Parts: sequence; C-alpha cells; structure tokens
Amino acid sequence: MSVRWNPEHYLKFADQRLRPALDLMARINAPEAKTIYDLGCGPGTVTRLLAERWPGADITGIDSSPQMLARAAREAPDIRWLESDITAWTSEAPVDLIFSNAALHWCNDHQNLFPGFMERLAPGGVLAVQMPKNHEAPSHTLMAEVARSGPWAELLAPLVRESPVGSTENYYDLLAAQARSIDIWESQYVHILEGVDPVFEWLRGTALKPLLYALEGSQNPQWKAEFCDDFKQCLRKAYPQRSDGCTLFPFRRLFLIAVK
Repeated sequence: MSVRWNPEHYLKFADQRLRPALDLMARINAPEAKTIYDLGCGPGTVTRLLAERWPGADITGIDSSPQMLARAAREAPDIRWLESDITAWTSEAPVDLIFSNAALHWCNDHQNLFPGFMERLAPGGVLAVQMPKNHEAPSHTLMAEVARSGPWAELLAPLVRESPVGSTENYYDLLAAQARSIDIWESQYVHILEGVDPVFEWLRGTALKPLLYALEGSQNPQWKAEFCDDFKQCLRKAYPQRSDGCTLFPFRRLFLIAVK
C-alpha cells in the first residue's frame, strides 16, 4: 500500500522531531566524509543540516514519498533528491556516511538490511541510524488495540507494526562482524505538547498514517471518524493534560553509530 505523506503535518512538530537527529549527528566522527546518503530523508530538513556540516560532500536524499521530496527540492534545489524504496537502495561506489533518522523502523528484514548497509561503506565509513523505539508505550499499544477491536479490524490488523525495532543487543550482533567500532544507546525524550489531543496529532503524521490512509480508502467512510474518536479517548486517559494545559509525551528512541 502506497501512503500519501503530508510534509506540512509531519513538520507540525518539527522542533521535537529534529532533536534526535541533531543528537545523532553530534556523535558522528567523520570529518572527511565526501559521499553521504540520507535514507528516508522526508522533507529534507535533516539533509540540509548534513550539507551544512559537510559542505564539500556529495549528498543525496532518498525517500519513497514524492510529496516529501517535492517539499525537499523546493527548499534545497542544490541537493540531489531521489525517489526510491530505501530497502532497494544501492550505490555505485563505496560511501563515507549512511545516515538515517526515523525511517528504518518502517522497513522489514533488519537482519539483512543493516549488514547490507555496512557492505556499502568505504573503509572508515560510518553508518548512523536513529529509530523510534516507542512501540511498547501506550501511544502504540493502544493504537494496536483500537485497530483490532472495531469493525475495521480485518482491514487494519495487518497494518499494525508491533515491534519493528529490535534490542540494542540485536543490532550489536548484526554489525559486530563488519564494524571497527560500535556505539549504541537509547534515549527517552519527554515532549511537552500543547493543543487539543496533541499525542493523536503527533501520531497522525507518522505511525497512524497507514491506518488512516486505509480507512480513507475503505467502503465504510464513517469508520475513520469512529476509529479516531475511540483512539483519542484512549490517549486522553493515557496522556492526561496537565494543570497548565500541556501534555507530556515520553518517547523512546534507539541510536547506533557503526564505523567500518
């Protein structure tokens, strides 16, 4: 199923989404990187920062969403943008830096995908990845529960991704044979969100998108509104609004940096 992504809605929480990418970039030691690929570049916000960090590098942003890439190209026409499935990406020559922020959790078969990325690196090249690891939190467990509990269950249940990101030990084992050094860590960010149903709005631009897209294309148009109402009620209980009107949204992420 091809999902139409909305750059504007994704960027609604741009500051909070950017922080993990900056934290990942800060730990990369590759001053001489000349060829850089940003896998799952989205609207290109982080790709532009990569271009600033490595001004002399040949940088390519890759994404499967033409809507995201159109936005990226408008903002930075000097960067090469390529529409492609990142699981099928390959390179003609060895690469100095493969960077991916909040994208690879959408991909399956990490057992082969991550070693494949290491094979594409030049000696001394770096693989730098950040992935959301919040699928055991109420935001995602409740999403799966609501998806499976309504009349839309047959439609939505196959789209639920319960544990797409493995453990730190799993990724160490995947990379150790090919890496000279590995740095893996997890961080939990506590996002302070404002507005009505802010956790739902956050998820609407990312994890919830495939489910809503499927509901929009179903033969029961009322399902989307009913699903959203049910999910919002669950989220309000799990993430109550504080006395000042803000909502706290803890969000865990996994980071890894492997040097070949």
